Amino acid sequence: MTETNLRILLKSRPQGRPGPQHFERSEEPRPTPRPGEVLVRHRFLSLDPYMRGRMSDAPSYAAPVALGAVMEGECVGEVVESHHPGFSTGDRVRGARGWQQWSVAHGSTLIKLPDQDGVPDSAYLGVLGMPGTTAWVGVTEILQVKPGDCFVVSAASGAVGSVAGQIARRMGARVVGIAGGAEKTRFVTEELGFDACVDHRGDLASALDAACPNGIDCYFENVGGPVQAAVFPRMRDFGRIAFCGMVAEYNQDPPPPGPNLMALVRKRLRLQGFLVSDHPRAWKQWSEVGGAWLREGGLRFREDVAQGLENAPEAFAGLLEGRNFGKLVVAI
Repeated sequence: MTETNLRILLKSRPQGRPGPQHFERSEEPRPTPRPGEVLVRHRFLSLDPYMRGRMSDAPSYAAPVALGAVMEGECVGEVVESHHPGFSTGDRVRGARGWQQWSVAHGSTLIKLPDQDGVPDSAYLGVLGMPGTTAWVGVTEILQVKPGDCFVVSAASGAVGSVAGQIARRMGARVVGIAGGAEKTRFVTEELGFDACVDHRGDLASALDAACPNGIDCYFENVGGPVQAAVFPRMRDFGRIAFCGMVAEYNQDPPPPGPNLMALVRKRLRLQGFLVSDHPRAWKQWSEVGGAWLREGGLRFREDVAQGLENAPEAFAGLLEGRNFGKLVVAI
């Protein structure tokens, strides 16, 4: 009997909050690799905020997912059949794509995972994957954090923010996280080792004043919206802001107005948006540095695991609303 490939397709483009109604399930025969290709059985699927942009056909830095096509997403999995000399059956790989159980990919697009390194495969979608590399780029290249800086990061318990704060702290900054709820703020200080963490569900302005009495030198932006509005007037002269994401605004059409930018001149601020894909050398750097920290116990991470590919649409909707706690992956 031929094995089938369960796939989650993009059914329609959401206006506002995406939900299961914007996706549909499809089954087709398991794909067959051609010369140079590898067949991968997916084990874990990464769910990330950028996927909301791929559901839209508005102009962006990447092409949208076509209606009726498999939803975009990176996976780790196991090689089942290889027609590429660099891979053998049983190899664990990163770089397989799509909300589906199986995929074929050219061997040049896959990365073999290390053997017996004590790191779970799913971590290569999070702390040692794209989110971790994004944090590394934002802290070291965009913000150029210095000892003594007051560094603030939103979504501090999330996949990117949790790593960014730990990197900044190793670079000598005072690190303040922003998260939602007592459980997440406690995790950020007690488990991740941030100097402080404030709850954006309370009086955020007063909490930031208490945690950052001399103002903020560096802000790693993951959220936007009211959080950004509270942070912006507290930036110090020559402060730097790295714009990584704006998850609070992804479902808003049109987006809310931004802050008055006169402070850019008066305070000589530097604001820069960035994409990790523009920094190819950083992947190897972070794999080496972050991997060493992780194996020696100096880098903490948390995962939120949804069970079953069929539950990916609802889990993704929850991600955009902040319902996840840690890096969100789907166990397939």
